[in-house]
Formats: sequence, structure tokens, C-alpha cells
Amino acid sequence: MNTPAHVAVNLVVLGRKHRPELNVPILLGSLLPDLPIIVFYMVEKLYRNLPESVIWSDAYYRPGWQAFIDVFNSIPLALAGWLVFTVWKHSRPAIFFASMALHATLDFLLHHDDAHRHFMPLSDWRFESPVSYWDPDHFGQVMSFVEIAAVIGTCMILWRRFPSGGARRMTTGLAGVYSAYWAYVMVVWM
Repeated sequence: MNTPAHVAVNLVVLGRKHRPELNVPILLGSLLPDLPIIVFYMVEKLYRNLPESVIWSDAYYRPGWQAFIDVFNSIPLALAGWLVFTVWKHSRPAIFFASMALHATLDFLLHHDDAHRHFMPLSDWRFESPVSYWDPDHFGQVMSFVEIAAVIGTCMILWRRFPSGGARRMTTGLAGVYSAYWAYVMVVWM
């Protein structure tokens, strides 16, 4: 899934109307697994000035980048963080790690050739899902429409669940970032 879609889904799944103070840790936990990919892309695109085809067919698969990305997508590490803070009764860090784990679990189901090592440091195994959120050879076109529908639906749920001005600005911002992402995709990758 694309990063804004993770944010929207995680806020709907983990967010609670009576606990709006957990929205920021949920948001941050849904962003963190993709932060290394954003850093990677900025370094390769803006600093090294590589073309898109090289970024995603070669640079992305370099061992150093893969290790950096996979640490932040480790389900065992996220669950360990969740368990520690749940036992210590610290709800904000616990929900942050739960959000990271949910993000990684959804990615586990939606990555094929670009799968992460979701069980490191316990294993270097990569599950190559038969379904990809982007790759047309693995239902990527269908999944893109499913993702768009999910983001629209989750933004509607968030709008109704959290009527405060701040939450609605966050939902509007999320929809705006997601729209900007697709505009970038249309200009750069298509």
C-alpha cells in the first residue's frame, strides 16, 4: 500500500473516537515503516540523480538499502515494542508499535518482487505475495482501485468519527497528500 493509504487504514482500524490523543502515535506508527523508503528515494532521485528505472530496478535492491528498509518493517520488532509498552501500561508508545505492526502486516500481504524481510532479525525469508499493490503482473491495477476506494471510504469514516477541527484538518490533509501522490505518479511514472 502507499503510505497515505496506510495512515488512513491504521487510523480507522486502531483509532477510537473516545481516545483522539492516540491519533498522532497511530499516524506516526503508520508512517515510520515507509520513512526509510522515502529517504532512499530522496537520496537516489535528488542526490544521486538516478532515473526512475534504475531507482526501482537496481538501487532499491542493494543490500544496504534493503537492510535499512527491512528493520523498520520487522513484525517481531514492532510486536516486541507493542508488548513492552502494553505491559508497562504506556498506551501511546504501545499504539505506535501496534500501528507499525499493522502497516508491516498489510505490506506482507501486498508485496511480490519487492517484498520485505518482515521477520528479521529472526529470519531473512521474504514472502512473495501473489498480490501486489502496484505491480500489474500481480493484480496491481485492480489493487490500485481497491486502495483508492479504501482511502475514500476510510477518510469518510474518519470525518464522521472525529468531528473536531483538528481531526478534520488531518483527514483533509491526508486526502490531499494522497491526491498529490497520485498526481506525482501520473506525471513521473506513467
